Amino acid sequence: MTEILLPGHGRLRLRDPEPLHLPAHPPRSRTAFAAAHVVADPLGDNAPGAPAAVDWDATLAFRRHLWSLGLGVADAMDTAQRGMGLDWAATRELIVRSGAEARAFEGAAHRASGQAGGGRREGALLACGVGTDHLTAPAPTLADIAAAYEQQLAVTEEAGARPILMASRALAAVATGPEDYLTVYGGLIRQSARPVILHWLGEMFDPALAGYWGSHDLDRATGTVLDLVHAHADRIDGIKVSLLDAAREVALRRSLPAGVRLYTGDDFHYPELIKGDDLGHSHALLGVFDPIASRAAAALHALDADDPDRYDALLAPTVPLARHLFGAPTYHYKTGIVFLAWLAGHQPHFTMVAGAQSARSTRHLVELFRLADAAGVLPDPDLAAGRMRDLLKLAGVTA
Repeated sequence: MTEILLPGHGRLRLRDPEPLHLPAHPPRSRTAFAAAHVVADPLGDNAPGAPAAVDWDATLAFRRHLWSLGLGVADAMDTAQRGMGLDWAATRELIVRSGAEARAFEGAAHRASGQAGGGRREGALLACGVGTDHLTAPAPTLADIAAAYEQQLAVTEEAGARPILMASRALAAVATGPEDYLTVYGGLIRQSARPVILHWLGEMFDPALAGYWGSHDLDRATGTVLDLVHAHADRIDGIKVSLLDAAREVALRRSLPAGVRLYTGDDFHYPELIKGDDLGHSHALLGVFDPIASRAAAALHALDADDPDRYDALLAPTVPLARHLFGAPTYHYKTGIVFLAWLAGHQPHFTMVAGAQSARSTRHLVELFRLADAAGVLPDPDLAAGRMRDLLKLAGVTA
C-alpha cells in the first residue's frame, strides 16, 4: 500500500487502482470525444510568447491511448492550449500529424477486427478545432475572419478530421450583432465537406468571448444559435456547449432539430447530462475526459449495458476532481490536466508550452493529487506518489 505525507492532509494512503475491463469496441449509446492536451518538449524554449515546442512522440502516444479506450479525440481545442501558448504553426502540425495517426490507428483496428469500419460512426475518431487565431490584421473585417476560418477548415479537411468551428475572439471583438455571426458561420457550414460541430465556449473559459452570438443575454444568444442550427440542420453534426449551466444545456438540447447532437462541454455536470432523462441525453466533448479517460469509457459502456448504477459509481468520484480542476480561473484548467497526465505516467515531465505549468499554485496541485487518488484515476500509485514528492521538494516543501 502506497503512502505519502501530503501537506494539509497528513499521511495519505493511496487506493489501489480498480481493474476496468473494457469491450474491444467503442461505446455505442453515446458519441464521446476527449479534448486532448499537448505534451511540450521539455528542452524546448517554451517561454511565454515563444513559438510552441511540442514533443510529438508523446503527444501522439496519448492520442493512441484515448483511441484504444474507444474514445474519440477532439484535437487542437482549448485543452491543447489554443489561444494560450499553442500557436498556429504548431496547431497546423498537430492537426496534420493527428490526422495521419488516426488513419493509421483506424486501419490497424480494421485489420485486427476483420470488419470494415470497426464499428465506429464515421468521423467519430478525430475532430479538430477550426479557428481564427492566426489572424494578424490589427482590425480584421468579417471577410478577414471568414477567410481565416476557411484557411484552417482546409487544413482540417485535408487531415480527414471532422471540423469543430471554434468560438473566435476576433469575431467576438468585431461582430456588431447576431447577423454577423449568422453570416460568417452560415458561409462556413455551407462550404464544409462534412457536417460540422459548432462550439459555444463561455466566458469563464475565455473572457474574450463574452457576448458571443451577438448578445450578453444568454436567452438571446441561445435564440441566435437555434436560428443557425435550424437553418443548416442537415450540415451540422452537433454543438459543443461549455457554459457550466446544466439547465440551460438541457433546454437547448431539447430545442435542437432531430439528428443534431448536443455535445456537453460542462465539466461540472457531465455525469447527469450524459446520462440524460426520458427526453434525451447529451453526448460528450470534454476536457475532463483527458485525465479520467479510462473511467469515462467504462462508464459509457455501462450505459450501453443498461447499468446506470455502475455508470454512477464510476463517474461520481470524478466530479469533485473535475470541480477543483476547473475551478476559477477556469481557463487555467490546462495546468491541472497536464499535471494529472504526468502523475499517471503519460509523459515524463511536468512542463507546458508557454510555461503554463506555473499557472496553478502548489496548494492547488496538492488538492488535485488528493482528489485524483479519491477518483481512482492514478493507475500507478507508486509512480504518482514519487512524482508528487519530487514536486513538493522542488517547491521547498519537506516532510
